[in-house]
Amino acid sequence: MPIPCQRHLFDFAEEVTYINCGYMSPLLCSVREAGVAGVRQKTHPWTMEGKVFGDSPMRARQAFAKVIGARPEDIAIVPSVSYGVAVAAANIEVEAGQNLVLLAEQFPSNVYGWMLLAEKSGAKTRHVPRPKDGDWTPGVLAAIDQDTALAAIPNFHFSNGSRVDLEAVGEALRAVGAKLVVDGTQSIGARPTDVGTLRPDFMICAGYKWLLGPYGISFLYVAPQHHGGRPIEDNPGGRHFGFEGGWMKQFLKVEQPYHPDARRFDQGQADVFNLVPQATAAIEQILEWGVPEIYATLSGLTATISERALALGLDCPPRQNHGGHLVGIEFESAAAERVYQDLVAEKVWVEKVDSYLRLSPHLYNQAQDIDRFFEIVEHSLKRGGQS
Repeated sequence: MPIPCQRHLFDFAEEVTYINCGYMSPLLCSVREAGVAGVRQKTHPWTMEGKVFGDSPMRARQAFAKVIGARPEDIAIVPSVSYGVAVAAANIEVEAGQNLVLLAEQFPSNVYGWMLLAEKSGAKTRHVPRPKDGDWTPGVLAAIDQDTALAAIPNFHFSNGSRVDLEAVGEALRAVGAKLVVDGTQSIGARPTDVGTLRPDFMICAGYKWLLGPYGISFLYVAPQHHGGRPIEDNPGGRHFGFEGGWMKQFLKVEQPYHPDARRFDQGQADVFNLVPQATAAIEQILEWGVPEIYATLSGLTATISERALALGLDCPPRQNHGGHLVGIEFESAAAERVYQDLVAEKVWVEKVDSYLRLSPHLYNQAQDIDRFFEIVEHSLKRGGQS
């Protein structure tokens, strides 16, 4: 059964229609309050005990680990996807003449770090061209060969929700001894994800989209075989400090070793007092709803979007080749801009990516939001002479 509309748990003005979670989710009211509580805590630092620096991040690790089928010790807390990519790039050996497989026009946070690594190592980036049918998998598989060092890809392209079969890609990479690095930002939290099945070497997810969390906190999954790697910064949180006998006594022991697991890759100040509790509260709400249930509910909405777009003669990836939680509708370039501006004027928010309008609903959306979107689209197309 689909989850009933949860709009009442968010702070929406009545006239706003927001179908753009793939850009940035609104905060649940409960998540906002968790952030306020964190700010209040910092307002009175004399009330804070040393153990808070470890307890709060661990609760966040535990919550995120449940979402992806991992263990808390496999999870590092990082500020961004680009930071996680930098960690992965620092811990994967790449040689001159090898190639790094990327998708054409994939999100830049998962591109720049690999371009730099290719430049330093003498390797080359190999960009898989955009498929017409929305299925990137054949192109990615064709790009993998004996000289491939890694593929650094999402499982859904951010522009229009077109998909990559990461299980098939992972098998092909392992067959040639290559690594898999996944940017899961456009799916984790809205679509079931299991690292035991995908077997990525590293997987990064920003917290401010489908995890419904704040801006500035992301999560990095590090496969156990990489737990002994080198972090890109050295900070006390990445080392095996305890709080027995007082935190200052522990900090004076500068010879403390790294954590034996993914915690060594944490950013400095990974216990940031307002952001980590927000991220935790959001993920715990997602777990309460259930990720499979969220995905089933959103899939019903995007199926309606696809059907109605095709009925208008517009292009979008076939249903089996886009995520059930987001889909892009392709327009002629001039029409895309005009329709987008008409939607904004009516306070209907979607994302414009080149000639695509990408719709990414969440549980605060319902059928009438889709109706409102298409009423404006049809009127705009008729006004512009496109039907």
